[in-house]
Amino acid sequence: MPVLALVGGQWGDEGKGKVVDQLAESADVVVRFSGGDNAGHTVINHLGEFKLHLVPAGIFTSRVLCIIGNGVVINPAVLMSEIEMLNKAGVDTSHLVISNRAHLVMPYHLLLDELEEKSRAGKALGTTKRGIGPAFADKTNRLGIRTCDLLDKDGLKERLTMVMDSKNTLFTKVYDAPPMSLDKIYDEYCVYADFLASYIKDTSVLLTQALARKQLVIMEGAQGALLDPDFGTYPYGTSSSPLSAGGSLGAGIAPNRIDKVLGIFKAYCTRVGNGPMPTELFDATGDEIRNIAHEFGTTTGRPRRIGWFDAVAARFSCFINGLTSVALTRLDVLDSIPSVKICTAYELNGELIDYFPASVADLEKCRPVYEELSGWNSPISHVRKFTDLPLEAQRYVRRIEELMGCEVGMTCCGPSREQVIHLKSVI
Repeated sequence: MPVLALVGGQWGDEGKGKVVDQLAESADVVVRFSGGDNAGHTVINHLGEFKLHLVPAGIFTSRVLCIIGNGVVINPAVLMSEIEMLNKAGVDTSHLVISNRAHLVMPYHLLLDELEEKSRAGKALGTTKRGIGPAFADKTNRLGIRTCDLLDKDGLKERLTMVMDSKNTLFTKVYDAPPMSLDKIYDEYCVYADFLASYIKDTSVLLTQALARKQLVIMEGAQGALLDPDFGTYPYGTSSSPLSAGGSLGAGIAPNRIDKVLGIFKAYCTRVGNGPMPTELFDATGDEIRNIAHEFGTTTGRPRRIGWFDAVAARFSCFINGLTSVALTRLDVLDSIPSVKICTAYELNGELIDYFPASVADLEKCRPVYEELSGWNSPISHVRKFTDLPLEAQRYVRRIEELMGCEVGMTCCGPSREQVIHLKSVI
């Protein structure tokens, strides 16, 4: 059985949770490989509606081993709350496992995130203030505290003392903020240690065993390719790689073991936070799409920015992820839109370009060149075969497919698990 990497193709919020929930019925292992609780998946299935931030969306299939990988930074308070929420709803979490190499989000990371955003004033990045960036910075700076440290409370106290000496100097000398209490944080994290200890394991061993048994492993990404720190709209992005290559590191699976890469795209574009978005709509159509789709962030509740489908950015995403197929979500949102547009190129400084610029300054100058297609003005939430879609909807999907240079394997026409049209196998 293959290893399938599932990644967001745009700026996140593409509906990855729904797709993972649907595909997990055929999987043996689902491993979340990047981000933190700044990302969120909304899953609607027979058990209800769930907003997940750290737990993989495969948790609803009880036979699936669900792994929070080493590439995720974990706020234990958020994870505890999420596990308790799932258990209260009757969802079994005994098949959840946490990598012993995953880093922790600490209280001083949340404070640093807030202080750093304030210091940027009018040039704030628009972070979620969940401490994710500072946690990844500490990981790189070798100041991080990992889940395995929770299993050694004496060692945790020693390491926390060293790290907090540095942090409190930063708070008091640079930000003119009061120091944080070492004892309070230590006692708090000892409680988390007791709760999470049974979940923490060497997940690299478990994944090695799963691959040896030729089990189907789904690598679940968070956020989207255009937020990648190398290839996204830097510095308006995230702190860990949401790309398929990042999945290899964040899950602990060698690159040559990944067989297929499924990219998730909305039938239009959305973005939360600051940074360029060439096809952004500032008119009544954008407001209509936002209201129809309830486009508000799973994590922050912030209204999402709305835009037409950007095929230039999508082609770039296909290339850097090595996509083998695409899942196109939320096609039904466009049911009542009289005509739909696809961005096929950018105009930059009077010239047409068909590539995604590295420079944010250039991307902010780009003006979208659109191709307009007729809308289908018909509800499609009940459709389960591609050929039963209105011809206009079929043409829209096929044109996106053609412009991206990658086949659409499935399209979603509603929020629930069964509202999926399969065009070809994506596994």
